[in-house]
Amino acid sequence: MTADAARTAWLYGEGFVPEDAVVQRARERAEDLGCAAVSPGAGALLSVLAATLGARAVVEVGTSAGVAALWLLRGMPDDGVLTAIDPEAEHLRAARLAFAEAGLPPVRTRVIAGRPQEVLPRLADGGYDLVLIGGEPHAWFDFAVEALRMLRPGGILAVAGALQGGNVADRAAQDEATTAARELGRSVLADTGLVPALVPVGDGLLLAVKKA
Repeated sequence: MTADAARTAWLYGEGFVPEDAVVQRARERAEDLGCAAVSPGAGALLSVLAATLGARAVVEVGTSAGVAALWLLRGMPDDGVLTAIDPEAEHLRAARLAFAEAGLPPVRTRVIAGRPQEVLPRLADGGYDLVLIGGEPHAWFDFAVEALRMLRPGGILAVAGALQGGNVADRAAQDEATTAARELGRSVLADTGLVPALVPVGDGLLLAVKKA
């Protein structure tokens, strides 16, 4: 496959499941706030994962104005609850607006304002089906350690932006964010208690299933 053909196929895959107006508005707000929202392709995959798991308890670290949360909630059962953690009040307000526009009952979401480093340790061991990590890579490793503690056996860790604009695959790229993303990938790959994959949707989605 040529580079052009690969690009065409990637774009086709990204647009295969279209975003509705609610998600599009959430994406626009994310762009205005400077948030790195998951791509439509990554969002669709997250929705499929949530549906496959029958995920009733999901945590998102970093809201990105609610884009990923909307995709996740659409895959979750009607009694599923998504917990969104973000230190930025503006991001949380945008996420709440997205949830309201989507017509989601308030009981479907729990929004926590705070630093994930302080909030995650307070969440229950083995109490969650899926944990999505986003934001800046420098803290991903610590977040992943907490996420794996929180996940039930068979639960999924997902990390958005794992390819860092393609820099992770470029050995010459040695900036802090790229190095942190690479190190997390290596750690996940080396953990015999996980079943890992790196999926090239959006800017990369690192996935790991916690073995029973």
